[in-house]
Amino acid sequence: MSANALLMLRQALPGLSTTESRVAQAVIDDPTILDRTITEVAALCRTSPGTVARFCQKLGFSGYRDFRIEVAAAAGREQAQRDRFKVDDGEINRTDSAEDVVTKIAYQEVLAIEETAKALDLETLDRVAAAIAASTRIDVYGSGSSGLTAQDLQQKLYRIGLSATAFSDMHLAWASAALQRPGGVALAVSHSGLTTETCNALKIARAAGATTVGITNFPDSPLTDYCDFVLTTQTRENRYRAGAMSSRIAQLAVVDILFVRIAQSMYDDMTESLRLTYEAVRSHRRQPDDRSAS
Repeated sequence: MSANALLMLRQALPGLSTTESRVAQAVIDDPTILDRTITEVAALCRTSPGTVARFCQKLGFSGYRDFRIEVAAAAGREQAQRDRFKVDDGEINRTDSAEDVVTKIAYQEVLAIEETAKALDLETLDRVAAAIAASTRIDVYGSGSSGLTAQDLQQKLYRIGLSATAFSDMHLAWASAALQRPGGVALAVSHSGLTTETCNALKIARAAGATTVGITNFPDSPLTDYCDFVLTTQTRENRYRAGAMSSRIAQLAVVDILFVRIAQSMYDDMTESLRLTYEAVRSHRRQPDDRSAS
């Protein structure tokens, strides 16, 4: 069961039918709708009680009653988080003050990191870390803001002596993916899991024999069709794209956690690599007592 039933609903939306989406969106918009009977909820969502029951089971709940309990618990936890940050609503409104914006962005981003960490599959995390640590060829793919996350992972891996390349140009990504081999790792970052070019890069790499990994917010998205392993973030959107901002924060948190697990597994080599790379750039940094003449 997901750590947060409301986040499970948000993540499931892309793969739901039109009728199922109506039910899911109604619950996301107002979790108290589940205070009603299944017949009343079905009528409000213009569907049948049987469809609502099957919808609950499709999401992994035993039935409507179990679904109601889990959603109520998730709504209670989210309210506690809002109370913690002293916000009535996580949504940013046009009339919000600078203080309101600061508080709500902090709320969104802290929540994204906490929920992501709580729901992260630790067995999958360690299997991905082991595959990367043992690989001699690592491709990292990402477009747009996910490309920044891909670059961050590549730079971290490079600093500890692992041969990693980040691609934001998908034509180059596809060419590299085609040259992957068994023992190589191809990791793709996509918040939505819908970016066609990124999915295609992972598909090509998998066909070439590489171990494939996805970092995405939607575990049932097309990207995961080409993944041996999936690491999932837990974020949400709002009208000012705080979801796009918090998605990057959550992705970076996953990358940091993954990197530390890799570094722990190769501690001696990693320590020497960090020393060498630090020494290589230290001479190009100004020292505290280095002042230009005025």
